[in-house]
Amino acid sequence: MPPPLPRAIRWIVGAHEMPTILDGATIAAAIKQEVAEEVRALAARGVRPGLAAVLVGNVAASEIYVRNKVLACEELGIYSELITPPAEITTAAMLDLVSALNSRDDIDGILIQLPLPAHVDAKALLDAVAPEKDVDGFHPINAGRLQAGRQALAPCTPAGVIEILKRNNLPIAGKHAVVVGRSDIVGKPVAMLLLHENATVTICHSKTRNLAEITRQADILVAAIGRPGFITPDMVTPGATLIDVGINRLNTREEFDLFFKGNAKREATFLKRGSTIVGDIHPKAFELAGAYTPVPGGVGLLTIAMLMANTVRAAKMRRGI
Repeated sequence: MPPPLPRAIRWIVGAHEMPTILDGATIAAAIKQEVAEEVRALAARGVRPGLAAVLVGNVAASEIYVRNKVLACEELGIYSELITPPAEITTAAMLDLVSALNSRDDIDGILIQLPLPAHVDAKALLDAVAPEKDVDGFHPINAGRLQAGRQALAPCTPAGVIEILKRNNLPIAGKHAVVVGRSDIVGKPVAMLLLHENATVTICHSKTRNLAEITRQADILVAAIGRPGFITPDMVTPGATLIDVGINRLNTREEFDLFFKGNAKREATFLKRGSTIVGDIHPKAFELAGAYTPVPGGVGLLTIAMLMANTVRAAKMRRGI
């Protein structure tokens, strides 16, 4: 957990003018509206994009995520199919299922909801999804195409980060973007997408020396390291754009007070639900920003919208439209 803020930092935070909040809900709604229009245009050509969601076993959080994805499909006119194999299914049986979905012409996107049961080989399954139907953008072929700057299905969360920046008219070209986190799902692909937009990109991680010196150089700071409040105010230059990809649940009063002590609105939510969430950026650091994505209400809301966009894109790419 981060230490208390130094006195000088508290003074800087208090003196800085109000930052712009980058509202994920507004951007997600705009993307969904555009996707719905594309779906209607495809319908006029006799094409209906289709998404198959595979949910193994009974994981409560995963069930909510997948239900929201299916509901988004219904809302936008995309055909969706929810497949729910039992938790004890074998890797071999799952590979057969993926193979069957790969061969179906009415399915343009295949989504395998993670995490999978421990005995199922998740990597083998993700690699088995046909790259042209890999709407999560996890397949090594899509990762390679993304790296090479070719047409590819990009992972949804990193693609959402770029949409947030562009749709808020925040310049990327020529800016120094620092990405904290190097996962295959967020860190690496978001760095590659920023590079393609002509940013100068630095990737940092848990072994980076003098991390704060580097993050303070960032015009755009993307935090995707999976540690609550990891980026503290002393790691941020005033006026920087802060993109917080983290979602970390706080369950104890001690954890809550570290980040939100004195925040009556957050406290009411915490007392009602018994928990609240915080990103990878300390809330006090947001007060230094020129613009920032809140948690909740920021990057997370873009993920399903970008999944819908990827499904339509896959439908068009598969048919040469």
